[in-house]
Amino acid sequence: MIQDFFTQLTSFVEGLDAWQQVLALVPVGAIPFIESYLGSMLGTIVGIHPLVAIPAAVLGNLLCTFGIIALTGRARDAVTRGRGDARGVARAADAESGFRKKVATSLDKYGVPGVCLLGPLVVASQITAPTLVALGATRRQVYVWMGISIAAWGILFGLFGNLVGGAIA
Repeated sequence: MIQDFFTQLTSFVEGLDAWQQVLALVPVGAIPFIESYLGSMLGTIVGIHPLVAIPAAVLGNLLCTFGIIALTGRARDAVTRGRGDARGVARAADAESGFRKKVATSLDKYGVPGVCLLGPLVVASQITAPTLVALGATRRQVYVWMGISIAAWGILFGLFGNLVGGAIA
């Protein structure tokens, strides 16, 4: 299903003018599970220079993920205001959620940097980031490490896409 969606996105972006292709990569980078890594790869495969494709896809992913972090942080602050140890409250309330339990275990084991950097291997950054905030990680840490992760994965896949795109052409 994701593969078919990615193929359709590639066909759509290929059919646009060059300047439209670049603009299309920003919202493509905001799509969960496509994000900066597949967005930058898509851009370089269709022939957009990596120095243009990668920042466009990364920008889209950053805007979407950072917006979700901000909203989640505000919601968490409102819910936990006046409850004492907010981190303990959030963890106790999430005991029934299997995904949150896995993220909480990973957070304890790897910390915010590890979860942010390894998260894209498992789930979208737009899901991982708000979960970290809901579990009590500081927004500042999540912003910094998720930003590093989004940029790193975007660069890695953009360069890979450039190699693949060059081999195809």
